[in-house]
Amino acid sequence: MDRKLLDILCCPTTRQSLALLDSQGLDALNRAIGAGGVKRADDTVQAEPLREALLTRDRKTVYRVDDGIPVLLAEEAIATSQIEGFPA
Repeated sequence: MDRKLLDILCCPTTRQSLALLDSQGLDALNRAIGAGGVKRADDTVQAEPLREALLTRDRKTVYRVDDGIPVLLAEEAIATSQIEGFPA
């Protein structure tokens, strides 16, 4: 993802800065998605594993990135509290 774009993006709910989710976090998230235990804020199930995602500074919320485009919709956010083994 372009660094300039990443510098201006923020969480639409909390206005916290965002960073790319590291490989450990992405692995934990995709394991939970594979087990069928991940829901978005609007209560829909996240069925597809993610190739890339953004994480809020407090590490509580993840936003997926589809084909290089961040999906920064509050209703599609994923709470990390539902992901067992998510790195703190």
